[in-house]
Amino acid sequence: MHGPASPGWLLVALCAATGAYCLLRMRSSVEEQRRAAGGEALMGFGMAAMAVPAAVFTPPAWAWPLCAAVFGAAALRALWAARTSAHHLHHLVGAGAMVYMAVVMAASPGHHGGAGVPVVTGVLLLYFAGYVLLSGARLIPVTAGGSTVGWGDRPELARVCRLSMGIAMVAMLLTL
Repeated sequence: MHGPASPGWLLVALCAATGAYCLLRMRSSVEEQRRAAGGEALMGFGMAAMAVPAAVFTPPAWAWPLCAAVFGAAALRALWAARTSAHHLHHLVGAGAMVYMAVVMAASPGHHGGAGVPVVTGVLLLYFAGYVLLSGARLIPVTAGGSTVGWGDRPELARVCRLSMGIAMVAMLLTL
């Protein structure tokens, strides 16, 4: 990712930790939660890989098209899954944003700032900023319900996971 190294490493840590927790959520007994957690784990680890500061590691030329293809496939899967749940539309936008960032980074290796299409970047920034605000507001009233819940079924932690990925997406889009 273009930008200073220290915030880049913090972003890598946040996204990798989020991806790791999403892997834990895949142990849920609820199939829909497992599927959502799998997509979110892919997003978290993909964002962590993209956030590695360019000054530290420059990926090979084939990495960005591969990233675009992986997230393009994830976007198609989210589009298919959106038939049954509107939540997958968010996954579609997230995967689309990852494809967009991979294409921008492939087109301008080593370029610092201003490489993306301003209108597309602005729309994605508005979407994810709104998502972060809404997710933060939804996090406040969540309660455990008094019963023992496994790590994969904790709604407040799933929301924190989504909130942190939304914040990371805003940070990554700002550096384009």
